[in-house]
Amino acid sequence: MLYFLGLFAGFILANQSPINARLGDSVKSPFISSLISFTIGTIFLAVIYFVSGQHVANMTYIAATNPWWIWFGGVIGVVYLTSNILMFPKIGAIQTIILPIVGQVFMGVIIDSLGLFGVEQVPISLIKIIGVFILFIGIYIAVVLANKKVVNKFSTTGATQTTAILNMWRIWGVFVGALSAIQQAINGRLGYLLGSAVASAVISFIIGTVIILIFILVREPHSLAKAVPLKTKPFWLFIGGILGSLFVFSTTFLVPKVGAGMTVTLGLTGSILGSMVVSQFGLWQSPKQQVTRIQIGGILFMILGVVLIKFG
Repeated sequence: MLYFLGLFAGFILANQSPINARLGDSVKSPFISSLISFTIGTIFLAVIYFVSGQHVANMTYIAATNPWWIWFGGVIGVVYLTSNILMFPKIGAIQTIILPIVGQVFMGVIIDSLGLFGVEQVPISLIKIIGVFILFIGIYIAVVLANKKVVNKFSTTGATQTTAILNMWRIWGVFVGALSAIQQAINGRLGYLLGSAVASAVISFIIGTVIILIFILVREPHSLAKAVPLKTKPFWLFIGGILGSLFVFSTTFLVPKVGAGMTVTLGLTGSILGSMVVSQFGLWQSPKQQVTRIQIGGILFMILGVVLIKFG
């Protein structure tokens, strides 16, 4: 059941991206879109927290007896979300997906192997290494080979950028992927300390909302006033924050139970599955792209990799 929750978390995250992209088009600013998404997610999680009647441990005591980084998950979330927005026009959709995945998987395994951020240490084994290798093969098949024409097309249109600049963005893509794995581990640790995964997710979203708001006020203060009215827009434009909050809550809940590496792996597998469903049916007004046998074969490789990582 926990593994299905991890897959579901990744699946809903894949639906959040096209929704937030449409919202960004409507408000004419990716940062305003992020602010709306984080704000709605914060409100949604806060309602769940108060309705559930959960009680958290003393935050003052937790802050005094634990390292500063337990509050840093929200900041990392902002960096990850903003980086994805910025990378898309620089390196294209395919590389924006796959490069963070590489960083996430590697960092997830490292966190588990070394027991970082309060995660229970799980020694690495040869079978796990093979599992990671097979997982990467599956990612390559499902994301790169299945979209080779798209990659080639982008490479042609993006030829004006220097190789050095492109490589810098690619390295940054891997780095922010690693940050995402760290965020999940940190939020999981904070949830354990607070005794509430929901409270941890709420704190993460509040911090993220404040960071984005400060960024907008400093960098583009006029964009808040220029945001177009949204009363006439479809309601689904505003559910991206809810989907994102459910993802954060799910991963926060899973990390202490199945480990950071497995949480990341399940989330990424679910995310790629979700992306295929979105493309197949053109959900959220996104372009339709039929799922191919190559993509299905890649998913099967990924599932095998997940099994080996888990039981290795």
